[in-house]
Amino acid sequence: MTNTHYRACHLCEAICGLVIETRDEKILSIKGDKNDPLSRGHICPKAVALQDIHEDADRLRQPVQKVTADDGSIHWQTISWEEALDKTAEALVNTINQHGVNAVGVYAGNPSVHNYGMMTHQGNLFRHIRTQNRFSATSVDQLPHHLTSMWLFGHKSLFPVPDIDHTHYFLMLGANPLASNGSLWTVPDVKKRIKALKARGGKLVVVDPRRTETAELASEHFFITPGTDALLLLGILNTLFAEGLVDPGHLAPFTTGLSEVEQAIAGFTAGFAATHTGINAEDIRRLARELASAEAGICYGRMGLSTQRYGGLCQWLIQLINIATGNLDKPGGSLFATPAVDAVATSGPGGFNRHQSRVRGLPEFDRELPAAALAEEITTPGQGQIRALFTAAGNPVLSTPNGRQLDDALEQLDFMVSLDPYINETTRHADIILPPTSPLEHDHYDLSFHLLAMRNTTRYNPPVFARPDGALHDWEIFSELGQRVAKGLGQEAQPAVPPEQIIDMGLQAGPWKDRGLSLDELRKHPSGIDLGPLQSQLPARLLTADKHIRCDTPEPLADLDRLRADFANAETGQLKLIGRRHVRSNNSWMHNYRRLVKGRDRCTLLMHPQDMQARNISDGSQVQVSSRVGEVAVIVQASDEMMPGVVSLPHGYGHNRQGTQTRIAQAHAGVSCNDLTDDHFLDDLCGNAAVNGVPVEVRPGQ
Repeated sequence: MTNTHYRACHLCEAICGLVIETRDEKILSIKGDKNDPLSRGHICPKAVALQDIHEDADRLRQPVQKVTADDGSIHWQTISWEEALDKTAEALVNTINQHGVNAVGVYAGNPSVHNYGMMTHQGNLFRHIRTQNRFSATSVDQLPHHLTSMWLFGHKSLFPVPDIDHTHYFLMLGANPLASNGSLWTVPDVKKRIKALKARGGKLVVVDPRRTETAELASEHFFITPGTDALLLLGILNTLFAEGLVDPGHLAPFTTGLSEVEQAIAGFTAGFAATHTGINAEDIRRLARELASAEAGICYGRMGLSTQRYGGLCQWLIQLINIATGNLDKPGGSLFATPAVDAVATSGPGGFNRHQSRVRGLPEFDRELPAAALAEEITTPGQGQIRALFTAAGNPVLSTPNGRQLDDALEQLDFMVSLDPYINETTRHADIILPPTSPLEHDHYDLSFHLLAMRNTTRYNPPVFARPDGALHDWEIFSELGQRVAKGLGQEAQPAVPPEQIIDMGLQAGPWKDRGLSLDELRKHPSGIDLGPLQSQLPARLLTADKHIRCDTPEPLADLDRLRADFANAETGQLKLIGRRHVRSNNSWMHNYRRLVKGRDRCTLLMHPQDMQARNISDGSQVQVSSRVGEVAVIVQASDEMMPGVVSLPHGYGHNRQGTQTRIAQAHAGVSCNDLTDDHFLDDLCGNAAVNGVPVEVRPGQ
């Protein structure tokens, strides 16, 4: 008998609706759901690969424990859940009792936010392990966005969402949504939306060191020297002030500090920006004028801006430009979503620099330290040294700066446990691995991405397949471990309420409760319910104490001095490394599925022909790429889509470490760009990793 299931794809932020047909335990087809009000039938190649993930023979189904034989060889032994949970809890409790709570480290990877059970229940464990040594993928990604939202709008997760369907002018920096399907911006079917923008006479301007897939579709593209985006944004904002183009519109009654910003940035002119960015001054002024004169406009920047040395400044300046032009909280500009389950209303606003890392004094954000500090916090002796590590859905050896250093550091731990379905480059160091159920074996609700969606919708989907006997969902793993750790520490455990009950309560208490939303109601609409376009909500949606936006944020204003000093003595001539994204990939967890790795090798170094000629490098040859921290050998590919002086490697590869058990990924190993990125090359303002704009040398291979 054939069964039809409706599902959201959880593999990227676009959360496209799917129709999955099955017979017994086999998937027959995966197609886009034309009735999904957000994705409208669109899917990308990742969605079809859900079958590969579910059926992957390398995916662990039961807990495993590392065993060392008499001859020194290592193998993995399957153990029961009872034994795995007991041993894990005992090791964590012993570490806390002997060395203190900060001797336990925690790292959470990007997939955590794609599984709502992990989000709702990790506190069942970590409320008993209130360590200051918490880390996550946030500080190799979107940390500057969180800080900007907290500073300006009063909450770490109040992200302005580009209203692409109604805009007339879109200035996009360091983003490639045709490859990412949107990033901190849930925007399925973005290619059609861009074409519709241009068809109605609108304009898309892309600023990027590479002529990306999105740049190819844009009305205009500018190359920019990596790491200089803050100067470009300052040149635009300076022009708005200098030419009398600042008009906050309806924001004016509750916005302060723009005059203080004007004074602080007086020296950052379009001319000064042109000296360093590679974009001439008149074009910078023109961008400012076009954005200010548009009926509705957007300034948006993503990974290329966030993960550089001035990422915090960049994201703060982007929002100041949107405020100064009156395009924040405006249809066709950037608006705040109104999710049916509002995680903003039920979570803390965030905090910054309330404590620092033990070794380097790097600031915390939202009780997490920068991931670039993880290795040194393991290897440096003293009170608070990490001796036991818990990783959840993360592979920081491949996804954080100076991965080789972390690879070595993990060998020094007394104990490591990983909640993960694979033996990968990070989890191979674990003593115990706790694998959760397949994504298609548990229900799904998107807690995070409805906050980022360019249209308000809501959708709940039950499991496609029944949970196998003896398997645990990740929320159950957190709950079971929490109970055991609580008992070992003499504390009271938190009751394990199933996550769907939490969602049901959130729906019935949320901003759309008058629509009669509940889990039962969502079950009647498996393709989702359309709640309409985003609407203006300010100042009511603000969570600042006085319901005002204070633009003169002290921390980024002070950071202008660093920017000014750095570019007064800026070095030129050295190649700069940037990353890149492909629609068939997502970080380090998409390379063990045949549908996503087929075709030509994508892990190549893109390099402009004139840079190759200057170094006597031929197209298709192997080259050595080196930085302060490491070196990799990779095939080079000549490409005029690169700005001269800039080279590009994709993120998430490097599947050639011994001891992993991901056979397809190993066959397409590539090299890790994070063997080149530098754990000391950071955004000093917030501690976010600067994995773009890394100085490198490229020479012919040996």
